[in-house]
Amino acid sequence: MAELHNLKKINTKEKKRRGRGASSGVGGTSGRGHKGQRARAGKKISPWFEGGQTPLYRRLPKRGFRNPSAVVYEVVNVKQLNKFEDGTVVNEKLLRTSGLIKKKKPVKILGDGELTKKLTIEGIKVSASAKEKTEARGGRISINDKCQISNDQ
Repeated sequence: MAELHNLKKINTKEKKRRGRGASSGVGGTSGRGHKGQRARAGKKISPWFEGGQTPLYRRLPKRGFRNPSAVVYEVVNVKQLNKFEDGTVVNEKLLRTSGLIKKKKPVKILGDGELTKKLTIEGIKVSASAKEKTEARGGRISINDKCQISNDQ
């Protein structure tokens, strides 16, 4: 049975020592060839360098547009709020501790699914359909100056 004290060495090939004379097999230029950029010591060439040819990222056309000022929300659907008890005050802190949101982005509640609980939503942006479903169940939404009800999804 193989145990730590009786294991045999598997790697028997020794590492090539470069630049140790002509008889070593890798003397002289030490396997780097003659002259040229890769024969020199110093800075390595980046993997995307193409030898002075126009690089791929410049040859390809630019596509699309990414709006730098667009707001990307962390989305929670109404059906996910059914895990809370009746009368619970749902806010961003509760959603974080329950694991429904993880990233540090603004939160928005959307109206996908059915709501079966009476909840109070505080300080979170809510879509019009989510507001409708919450109020139909007897819940309420309190909005501060940063949050508002929006029709966009």
